[in-house]
Amino acid sequence: MKRHATAVWNGSIKEGKGKISTQSGVLDQTQYSFKTRFEDGNGTNPEELIGAAHSGCFAMQLSAFLGEEGFTADTLSAKSEITFEDGTIKKSHITLHANIPDIEKDKFEELANKAKDNCPISKLLDTEISLTAKLEN
Repeated sequence: MKRHATAVWNGSIKEGKGKISTQSGVLDQTQYSFKTRFEDGNGTNPEELIGAAHSGCFAMQLSAFLGEEGFTADTLSAKSEITFEDGTIKKSHITLHANIPDIEKDKFEELANKAKDNCPISKLLDTEISLTAKLEN
């Protein structure tokens, strides 16, 4: 399986702007710029997209690990907060709120940490990855 996305940038770093599109068309000429990355602006930015990829990948991986153990989540709500400092992504912190019937807290924490360590995006990122997981049953 291969997936792709494209980015086109026009102009200087501060005054220029770009557009990002994804193979699926979910992002189609979506605007990004210096302002959307470092200030406030209308559009996306690379760190936001990494956060979306990481939280989505983590939730799917946790769902798979839960299924292997005979559990099905009612809800897995994952948020990835990307820390960008000095030109480097320093951290991705995942916050998870989960509703999983009949799971014990220890098993939940074990599988959540296993997903944090083993989802493909976690394996891709060369940065600190942390997790706060709350079981809300």
